[in-house]
Amino acid sequence: MPVKNFDRGVYRAVLKVREAYAFDAGGILMRVYAYMATIGSISMLTLAGYSFFLAGTVSSTIALATFLISPRDSKLVDERGQHAVVPKAAVVTLVGLALMLATVSLGGPIALCYVAAVLMGFIPNAQALTRARWTYLVRAGRLGEDAPTLKTVFSYEGIIDDVAFMVGPAASIALAAALFPAAGMLAGGVCFAVGVVVLTLSRSTEPTVGSVGAGEPPKHRRSIIATSSVVRVLFALMFFLGAFYGVFDTATVSLAEDVGNPSAASVILIVAACVSIASGFLFGMIRLTIPQYAQLAAVSLLVGCAYGTMVFIGSIESLFVVSTVAAMFYAPFFITANATCERMVPGDRLTEAITWMNSGSICGLAFGPTLGGALIDQLGTTASFGFGAVLAVMVPVIAFACLPLLKRHERQPR
Repeated sequence: MPVKNFDRGVYRAVLKVREAYAFDAGGILMRVYAYMATIGSISMLTLAGYSFFLAGTVSSTIALATFLISPRDSKLVDERGQHAVVPKAAVVTLVGLALMLATVSLGGPIALCYVAAVLMGFIPNAQALTRARWTYLVRAGRLGEDAPTLKTVFSYEGIIDDVAFMVGPAASIALAAALFPAAGMLAGGVCFAVGVVVLTLSRSTEPTVGSVGAGEPPKHRRSIIATSSVVRVLFALMFFLGAFYGVFDTATVSLAEDVGNPSAASVILIVAACVSIASGFLFGMIRLTIPQYAQLAAVSLLVGCAYGTMVFIGSIESLFVVSTVAAMFYAPFFITANATCERMVPGDRLTEAITWMNSGSICGLAFGPTLGGALIDQLGTTASFGFGAVLAVMVPVIAFACLPLLKRHERQPR
């Protein structure tokens, strides 16, 4: 990609915004739980003696419920404000988690796990909540002339995402393996509850309803997924990203258990997340001269080809190599996708738009682990990796097919 310059001090403007510390701290605690919910439930259930297929269907139910419910939460957030919606949705989520933990720990009927999974789908989308706050602070002029660019903000938020991604799944697997099956998810629930309280109490940075952007009145309007073709494209990209990564996560746990070393999965995930953090940090320092739609196509090609190599995984060593190398392109893809959403969607719909985009990956996670688990049970781990590779290649295929549409909707950065 053509590079204009490389600014090593680009994050200073972000770190100077002290009022953001509280909501970002709350956001990262919420994300720790959100990132462990799917793979953490798989680890919890398989270590408790359930099959990979059954664990995959429960994990997929969580993901599917989140896909169906979370965007509605965010639509209400855009209409009524974060403080009015987030705590209520969080309570329902925690009730579902408590039911799941009790069912697994006490050996209750498995049907209760599916009921719990639906309730866990009410989880507020922390990525959308914090990004909406940053966008409000920057666009509303609250930060003055020293305000960071939104690309820098999204790079910074991408780093936070990766830190949570590194801590969440790895800690969930490690605690479940070392203590008892429900230990990881229990720790995640505590983090989530604390994070919701911290974020909600940070009222000074909460966007006021309709404060950013212009458009139709906030109430009684159609969902952004129905009115924006850009959001639908981003949803599709994220669907296949979530689908192949759900297969990848499930197969990683399976391969580690196949070789008799379940903790190897957490080590691989930690290393990959560290690589992703580093690449996202460096990517945020680069100022690119090519248009936003072209950036999205380029990173889609890189992430699709990189994870497409999972077809060659047949051992822990090859899994480590593929996971580590492919992780270099994971954070840049997320940063670019979020920047594309901000550039092409009205500001007063941003919380819902980002949630729909993230829900695409969640919907993929509902699809990936179920089929991946079935393939593992019937054909073995290697077949599951091959299926994931096919899903990964679909990311650049969709991006390039939709280039003309994205080009039409791009507007100049503000």
